Amino acid sequence: MNTVLVIAAHPDDEVLGCGGAIARHSHQGDAVHVLILAEGVTSRDGQRDRTQRTPELSALATAAEAAHRILGSQSLTLQDFPDNRMDSCALLDIVKPIERAIATHNPTLIYTHHSGDLNIDHRRIHEAVVTAARPLPDSGVQTLLFFEVPSSTEWQVPGASSPFVPNWFIDIAAILEQKLAALDAYASEMSPFPIRDRAKQSQPFAEPAPECRPQRPFAWVDTDFFSPSAAQSSRISTQNISTQR
Repeated sequence: MNTVLVIAAHPDDEVLGCGGAIARHSHQGDAVHVLILAEGVTSRDGQRDRTQRTPELSALATAAEAAHRILGSQSLTLQDFPDNRMDSCALLDIVKPIERAIATHNPTLIYTHHSGDLNIDHRRIHEAVVTAARPLPDSGVQTLLFFEVPSSTEWQVPGASSPFVPNWFIDIAAILEQKLAALDAYASEMSPFPIRDRAKQSQPFAEPAPECRPQRPFAWVDTDFFSPSAAQSSRISTQNISTQR
């Protein structure tokens, strides 16, 4: 059994980004733990005031719990960072709860946001996760997988940041309906297009996958790549395509 940690910015990002992978890991007997850092609501107001959004925040937390019962996650932790304002937070303040989650669960695999997303919280969390998962001698983290989120990853303009170039694909054909059911738990957050439609067709970018089965694409980084020996041997190539079936 492997231990997997999913780290996302807002409630629903984790299902959009890797809900199928969460369900697949759960079916395989892996322990999946989910950490969501921002509250996901207060950016809808000119100034942050949680007291004005208590019903929505409570409903969103309930939706997250329902989604993860569907997916089979072993634990769900919701933090309270400001929605779409995480660039106002010191990086260290974001790194610390991620480090605590890594120390608590000791994952070998972490899923999180891609660095090139349009959403500032996604980019900030990507940076914090890479920092927290750096290859320290006592770290058990072996692999980082970066997911895309519809209406954020593909909306970044060309040349503004690193593009999402997936080199790791996970077959979710058998559990696609489970992912869609988890998205339905987040009904208040879902728009038919592009979010749910993109999730249902499960990525046209995954054409290299055999038989055109529904796949989830990820950008893969082995944490050993950050060590001098691995860097010298060029163990990682973004041209390699890996498919888990």
